Amino acid sequence: MRILLAPDKFKGCLSAREVAEHIATGVRESLPAAEVNLLPVADGGEGTAQIICEARRGEWISARVRDARGRPMDARFAWIADARLAVLDLTEVAGLSRLDPHERDPTTTTTFGLGELLLAADRHHATNIIVGLGGSATNDGGFGMARALGVKFFDEQGAQLTAIRDLARLHRLEQPAIVHIRTTDQRCRWLRGSPVLAEITAAADVTNPLLGPDGATRTFAAQKGADARQIELLERALTQLADVVARDLRCDPRDQPGSGAAGGLGFGLMAFCNATVRSGFDVVAEQIGLEAAVRNADVVITAEGRLDAQTLHGKAPAGVARLARRSGKRVYAIVGASEGEDARAVFNGVLTLTEVATQAKDPIRDARELLRQAGARLVRELCRR
Repeated sequence: MRILLAPDKFKGCLSAREVAEHIATGVRESLPAAEVNLLPVADGGEGTAQIICEARRGEWISARVRDARGRPMDARFAWIADARLAVLDLTEVAGLSRLDPHERDPTTTTTFGLGELLLAADRHHATNIIVGLGGSATNDGGFGMARALGVKFFDEQGAQLTAIRDLARLHRLEQPAIVHIRTTDQRCRWLRGSPVLAEITAAADVTNPLLGPDGATRTFAAQKGADARQIELLERALTQLADVVARDLRCDPRDQPGSGAAGGLGFGLMAFCNATVRSGFDVVAEQIGLEAAVRNADVVITAEGRLDAQTLHGKAPAGVARLARRSGKRVYAIVGASEGEDARAVFNGVLTLTEVATQAKDPIRDARELLRQAGARLVRELCRR
C-alpha cells in the first residue's frame, strides 16, 4: 500500500514535518510493508517557507530587518537557486506569535520589516517571490512595507506620515520612479513601479476584501489586540489609503479577494508591488508537487490541529481532500479536535486525537504520542476494509 502523509501543522504545538513524522511512525508499526511518503503542506500561514524550502531543497538566507514593533532583528527567507525563487513568511518579521500579549497593538505594529526582507530578496536577484500572508500582527494595509520600499506618504500640509494611526490624514503619496518588469496586470497597469524587480505572489488562506464588515479590520483586528475605538480608527485609515491609491496610482484592488489578508497586506502588495494574490494552499501544492504525489498514492492522510467550518475556506486539509477526490483516492484526516459535520464530510474518515487518548492524557501535551497511535489505528482500520 502506498500511503501519502500530507498534514498541516498543529498550530502552537508541532510543525507540519513533525506531525508527518509521528504519524508515519505509527503507520509503519501497523503496516511495515507500506510505502510511506511524507509531504507536509501549508496554506500561506506560518511555516509556508519551510515547507517549500524542504520540498525544493532550498537554502536559507538571512537579513537584518525590523520586527513589527520596529526593533532590529535577523530574519530569513527560503532561496530556491535553480528557480531564482525567494519564499518569505510574513510571520518571520511581523507574526502575532512573535509578540508578547502586551505588545499586540495593530495601531502601532507595522509591515516595514517585510519591505526590508523583500529588498533583501531582490538584492539576491530573485525573479519570483512568494509571500506567505498568514498569522500577521499588523493591520496597516501594507503601509509599512511600502515605506520600506521607498513610497512616501504626505498629509495636506506636506508633512510625511510614518504611523498607521495618522493615515486617515493621508492626502497624497509618491512612488519611486522605477520601471517595474510586470506590465500586463490590468488591475494595476498604471503603477509607476516598485524597487523590487520580481514577480510577487501573495499566498493567502482567506479571501476577505480590504474594507467593510468582512474586511481586514472588522474581521481580524480584534484578535491582534485592537479595541472598538482602534478598529474604527484603522478602518478610516485603510479607507483613506485605498482612496488615495486609487487616485494617485490609478489602481484599486480594495475589493479583490484576499486584499484584506494579513491586515490588508494583500491590498498593499497588489497596489505597491503589482503582486497577484492566490490561494496559499494552491501555491504550496504547485511548488511541492502535491498533485503528482496524490496520484501516485493509494491512500492519502492529512492532519491539522482543529477541523471546523474554517477548514473548508482555504485551509490545507480541505485542499488535500480536493486533490485526492479529483484523483479518485481515499483521503482521511487526523485532527486534534473536530467540530461540524460539513468539514468531516469532505473526508472518507476523520480520527481525532481524543478518540485515541486515554483519560489521563492531554491531547496537546501528548500530541506526538497520540499522533503515532492515531497513525497506527487508522492504518489497522484501513486494512480491515
